[in-house]
Amino acid sequence: MKYIFTISIIVLSTFVGNAQKKYKRADDLFDKMWYIEAAKEYESAIDQGDISSEVFQKAGDAYYFNTDMEGAYKWYDRLISEYPKEVDAEYIFRYAHALQGIGEYKQAKKWMKKFSEKAKNEDPRAEKYSQNKITVEDILDIEPQFTLRNLDINTEYSDFGPMYYKDQLVYSSAIDSSYYEERRYHWNEQPFLSLYLGRINPLQTDVTLIEEFSEEINTRYHEATVSFSLDERKIYFTRNNYDGNLGRDQDGVNHLKLYSAVLKEDEDGNTIWEDIKELPFNSDDYSVGHPAVSPDGKQLYFVSDMPGSIGATDIFVVDILENDQYSQPRNLGNDINTYGREMFPYITGNRLYFASDGHLGLGGLDVFQADYVIENVFNTPINLGAPLNSKLDDFGFIIKEDLNTGFVCSNRKSGKGDDDIYSFERTPIETCTQNVFGYLSNVKTGEKISGVTVSLFSKNGEKIEEAITGVNGDYNFVTPVGCSEKYKVTAIKKGYTSNSKDFETSSITGKTEVPLGLDTVDELIVEENGQLKIKIGIIYFDLDKSFIRNDAAIELNKIVLLMTQYPKMKIKVESHTDSRSPDDYNLSLSDRRAKSTKAYLASQGINGDRIESAIGYGETQLINNCTNDIPCSEADHQLNRRSEFIITKI
Repeated sequence: MKYIFTISIIVLSTFVGNAQKKYKRADDLFDKMWYIEAAKEYESAIDQGDISSEVFQKAGDAYYFNTDMEGAYKWYDRLISEYPKEVDAEYIFRYAHALQGIGEYKQAKKWMKKFSEKAKNEDPRAEKYSQNKITVEDILDIEPQFTLRNLDINTEYSDFGPMYYKDQLVYSSAIDSSYYEERRYHWNEQPFLSLYLGRINPLQTDVTLIEEFSEEINTRYHEATVSFSLDERKIYFTRNNYDGNLGRDQDGVNHLKLYSAVLKEDEDGNTIWEDIKELPFNSDDYSVGHPAVSPDGKQLYFVSDMPGSIGATDIFVVDILENDQYSQPRNLGNDINTYGREMFPYITGNRLYFASDGHLGLGGLDVFQADYVIENVFNTPINLGAPLNSKLDDFGFIIKEDLNTGFVCSNRKSGKGDDDIYSFERTPIETCTQNVFGYLSNVKTGEKISGVTVSLFSKNGEKIEEAITGVNGDYNFVTPVGCSEKYKVTAIKKGYTSNSKDFETSSITGKTEVPLGLDTVDELIVEENGQLKIKIGIIYFDLDKSFIRNDAAIELNKIVLLMTQYPKMKIKVESHTDSRSPDDYNLSLSDRRAKSTKAYLASQGINGDRIESAIGYGETQLINNCTNDIPCSEADHQLNRRSEFIITKI
């Protein structure tokens, strides 16, 4: 694969550092991305006796960035062998990729581990390449899901970037037409890319060339990778920074940009693409390209090395607003993006597909799948395995999930030329999912707690779902999550200290139980029958009296202290009697006692507004069967003679 590196090469190539004068011509060629000529110049320096680490790095890079892994391996191997202590972690990473590119997986695994050990915490790829959880062997052992077929439209040049358009296929090709016969791209001595239209056969297995896609869009330079609006009357496409002249940054580099155009009819009734314009988040100083419109047409995903990128190139997303406006770009985060290259996004209603060399793979770019959780939050990407992925570059994946058919690009050796487009049929393997459930209980009493707000979060802190515990304290999240993934559950309820728990889901499809315990904010606060109450000692009154005795005041002062500690707390006071006096008498007596209790709390500095009510219920709310004329023990009658302090706000 040659052309697709354009968008990422600027960042990666800066690793080489400032050029020494003795490599000036070679470095100038390299900076222009004329890798074939640059490689010859570096090798000429080596032939003349220069065996420095710098020239081995540069020679290896000239092949590496041109996806010639045999050439890259040759010079990286010299670098590693002759300068083992000086070599930087980045070159160990590239060496491991070159080994994968020539099929030396056992050696590649060894050097991946060395890269991880040397990079440590300085490089986010280190953990992914440590192979502590997933190894190259695990990826090689993935059950094959894809049957591939090389398309008839492929040429000896680069053909890639397929995208569905109506019932047809738009793709990029460096086919050697007469228009480009005298114009070659010095990177790889191929013609420049243009967009073409192909007809997909009924079986979705092959494509035949129809014509050039659009004379209005194609220019003298590169056009590639497109996506369409929901009504297919607006196109987004990648092009060199070109508006009649090539735009360059201060270092003379021509970056990629995203453009849009609108389908209209001319005076003769012919449809043409007009209003070609740059998207507002382009820049002369970095590249933007590889568009993918979401299925609902509301978001545009793309690739860039703009400020805020995690690695060489990242996947970003913007909201498509009215009147040709867009939101600010948002990085998809380090679950998707790595220190390496993430490219060629394709989004469906269920998943994000993309190519990456930053996640562990089989070599070069591999295709990954990340299942959708909530808006722009995805599960950890999974490698789709061989034969879809190979030891070289595999990318540009698109799919019709209802048919399990699609297209993918690769520069594997078995192709017709450089990059080729392949059709595929997928036999999907059941995706591993987990459902999270659990219950909430009081840590002291074990009583299940209802009405608790329970939230499920991804490891990056994005809220996935919220649930409320039922009468038995149980909860169940509806949204399925990934297997072997890290998540967090939090639990919040008024009157309780909040709690949270980090956990990892099981590795097989099923359910993960996450129980949580809560404690009240104070030991005096308890929950009874779904109500929070202040539990103090029994409030005793003299016979037929309602004034507050000294022993009762000691207990009520505990409430005063608690309400002072929690100045937003509000309560209701309820007084009750047993059934051994006339009903009306008990009702009146309990009401006087409730109001006397409120008056006492107010006398101790508790604002009366914080005591929402003070009501006596007499014997109307007995908590046992000791009703009129039913013989009961004194202890049973005592259970009914109670004052309750119900918390309404805290």
